[in-house]
Amino acid sequence: MDWIFGIHAVQTMLKTAPSRVRELHVQRGRSDDRLQKIHKLAEQHDVPLQWATIKQLDKRAEGRHQGVMALCSPGETYDESFLIRLAKDKGAEGFFLMLDGVTDPHNLGACLRSADGAGVHGVIVPKDNSVGLTPVVTKVACGAAETVPLIMVTNLSRTLDKLQQQGAWVVGTAGEAEHTIYDLDLTGPLVLVMGAEGTGMRQLTRKQCDFLAKLPMAGEVSSLNVSVATGICLFEVVRQRRQ
Repeated sequence: MDWIFGIHAVQTMLKTAPSRVRELHVQRGRSDDRLQKIHKLAEQHDVPLQWATIKQLDKRAEGRHQGVMALCSPGETYDESFLIRLAKDKGAEGFFLMLDGVTDPHNLGACLRSADGAGVHGVIVPKDNSVGLTPVVTKVACGAAETVPLIMVTNLSRTLDKLQQQGAWVVGTAGEAEHTIYDLDLTGPLVLVMGAEGTGMRQLTRKQCDFLAKLPMAGEVSSLNVSVATGICLFEVVRQRRQ
């Protein structure tokens, strides 16, 4: 069981996956409008509510809980076979994000949130080098962890090969690339690959990419936080597809 905390994360969990919520713990004395909405959702789905002191909540939370926590069954992750079926189903509209070496839960949560906003069909991560759906990831994702499939695969390079066989183009990001993300045609079936800060994509992942692209940097800083860079790249895809 995982403790999910924060008003937005708990509210979204009660809306999208109420069967996962086993208990709801609310700070005693809190009765503002946002918590009232959570109370109603809990009653609607027959989720037991318990009052707790702020000290009790502080002990359980890994961050700012905002007076509410939910004890939930673990979030669902998916495997490569699910991904290939999904890619076949989406066809020319397929849009996937792959994160190579992103291990910080705050970054993964932020990437999931951006992926949800951009309409990504699935986020792909390696089984052996990713944090998975931790409570911090769920909190930062603000509900996106329940709406965007997190697909954990054994070998990123092999997975990219299988997606390419389904017709997807693979665009990897690298600071030394010749072209910027704005120079490429991103309108077809696509896998966008983002590497970890500092190290970037691993060599095998990089070799599997059809194109490499970079973000134009005008200042002295050589790179952006991976979740910020991911958001920029994802919404360039959205812009091109809307045109």
